[in-house]
Order: sequence, then structure tokens, then C-alpha cells
Amino acid sequence: MSLAETWDRFAKERTPRRAVNARGQSTWLNWTQYPDHGPDEGVLGTPLAGLKVLELGSGNGDNLAHLATLGATCTGVDVAPSREAAARERWGHLPGLDFRTTEAVDYLATEAATFDVVLSIFGAVWFVDPDMLLPLVRARMNEGGTLAFSHLPAGSQELKPGKAGMRHDRTPEEWTKLLHRHGFTGVRTEIIEPPTGQSAATMLIRATV
Repeated sequence: MSLAETWDRFAKERTPRRAVNARGQSTWLNWTQYPDHGPDEGVLGTPLAGLKVLELGSGNGDNLAHLATLGATCTGVDVAPSREAAARERWGHLPGLDFRTTEAVDYLATEAATFDVVLSIFGAVWFVDPDMLLPLVRARMNEGGTLAFSHLPAGSQELKPGKAGMRHDRTPEEWTKLLHRHGFTGVRTEIIEPPTGQSAATMLIRATV
């Protein structure tokens, strides 16, 4: 089974995000796997209007669509073909929002555009060798830009065993060293504790260039 087929199957097993959150909002950004939990786009620390944003592993486009409503020009890439179709169906009416079906490495290696913000929420940064991916990300980022990504902490048992072998788990200290080695600065790591009754935390990493 190809990588695209593997992720397409996984995508079709996922439950679509509900139409509104607990606050009645139709768009929102969520760094964790839990609804209405954790920080929002404020962790990026900058007004998003006018910025160019790339999401690696954009899924159904829900997080990226929220940033588009804030005035960002957004591109989402995902290797699963069904994700692009779902994203366009739900969010195609929004201006400044585009989706591509491609592997993150292929896109970064061939695309000439540069970005102010690069996101990966349980996405490509977790599933691609960082020594391969991070230099490509750095090359596509504008000076002063921000890379932000989240995934389960290293050693988490929350994912199905079949997915564990695909992950590039790193501790906060290891991510800090990797990011510095590939030209990123201002690295900040955070563990977001789960809501009551849940066991899996979320690791959030931010860095600048």
C-alpha cells in the first residue's frame, strides 16, 4: 500500500470536526486532539492578517480555514487525496485558501513560494525524518517567520501500534537541538496537559527564523 493510500484510509476513519465549537464559533484553531482544549492561534504571537501560511498535513482544512478568516493567505498540503476533496467541499468558499495533494517533502523541494508561518498539527513534522524535512521548511520561510507544530509526547501509547513505527518521536530537548542545528532560533517547548478524564498530553513546539 502506498503512503497516499495509507493516509487516505486513515482519513476516512476519522470523524469530521463538528460545525461549531462550545463557544458557537464556526472556525477555530486547535493544537490538541481534544475539542475546545488548549491554546489557540494566539501562541503564534503575531497578527495573522496579510501573512502567508503553510500547513503541512492540513487534513480537512479546518485549522487553516480559521487562519484564512483572520486575513492570512493559506496553503495546505496533505498526502491523502480525500483530504483535499473534503477541504475544498467545506472551505472552498473562503478567499485566500488553497489545498494541494502532495507529500510535504515534494512540495517544499519544488515550490518557489515562501511563507511567514508554517504549521504542522499532528502532521508531517511528526511523520517525516526531521533531518530531511527541517532544512526544506527553513528554506521556504521568510526571515522572522514562525514554525509551530504539535504532536503526542515521545513515548505516548495513545496511537494504534501500527502508526507508532511511522512517527519520529522526539523529546523537547531533542527537538530544541534539531531545530537549532537546522537554522531555527527562539525555540519554545510546551506540554499541554489533557482535560480531566483523558490521559494523553500534547507537545507544542515553536521556533523562529
